[in-house]
Amino acid sequence: MFQKMELRLSGSGGQGVILAAIILADAAIEQGINAIQTQSYGPEARGGSSKAEVIISKDEIKFPKVTNCDILLCLTQNSYDKYIASLNKNGILVVDESVNVNMNESYKIYKLPILDTAQNKIGTHMVANIVSVGTLYALIGEDVISKDVMIRSITNRVPPVTVDKNIYAFEEGIKLIRG
Repeated sequence: MFQKMELRLSGSGGQGVILAAIILADAAIEQGINAIQTQSYGPEARGGSSKAEVIISKDEIKFPKVTNCDILLCLTQNSYDKYIASLNKNGILVVDESVNVNMNESYKIYKLPILDTAQNKIGTHMVANIVSVGTLYALIGEDVISKDVMIRSITNRVPPVTVDKNIYAFEEGIKLIRG
């Protein structure tokens, strides 16, 4: 039974991990779950290191930073190298297929074509973050946050002309996990 979940989303600036974290936190709050979202990024507008954290909990959140990472998303090799040590031993690692990972670890690993799906299936790299939201949602579970709430959260945060493309990206992300 879900009580608390700590997520760290990482990549490079411009990949939208901060927006992805905001969408997840918004959805959790709308679902009636406590949530907090924090972020940090390098001084470069694009291409620098980017990290966002989300904690969702049925109980009060007493500290705003991830201390026991349950799910780690890494869209780049640099983000994997930088944050892999923060994933708890029974956690879940979600990485883009381009990332080289140590497969001899105790955590569950999902090596997925996130960036390729965004670019080649949906037609733009700009939705890789929403593909990621779909993968994370599939792992978190519909029993924690309903799909309708997730779609509303995405719709409220992306430009109106891109809503359909982003919902499609979200669905494709779910398919990467569920098949």
